[in-house]
Amino acid sequence: MRTWQVERRKRTRHLIELGGLVVKAGIVDLTGDDRATIFGALLWSADKLKSDQGERARALWAAKGKQAFEADPVTRTGTNRTGPAVRR
Repeated sequence: MRTWQVERRKRTRHLIELGGLVVKAGIVDLTGDDRATIFGALLWSADKLKSDQGERARALWAAKGKQAFEADPVTRTGTNRTGPAVRR
């Protein structure tokens, strides 16, 4: 497989994982799958991170995310099934 193909697959996998987080957080259901609303929320989050409160927001959000991952049996440490799939 060529290098560009490997890199493209890595990028695709990364984007799919990020989309999965949006679904897992309930954003899709809460917004009625309205992409403008989802994009607006992401832009608001980016603005918050760029502000003078950015480090505080990052720390709070990271703690909340870690707590949610630990509470989820699928992503809990030791049972993480989000690693690369084995191809046969």
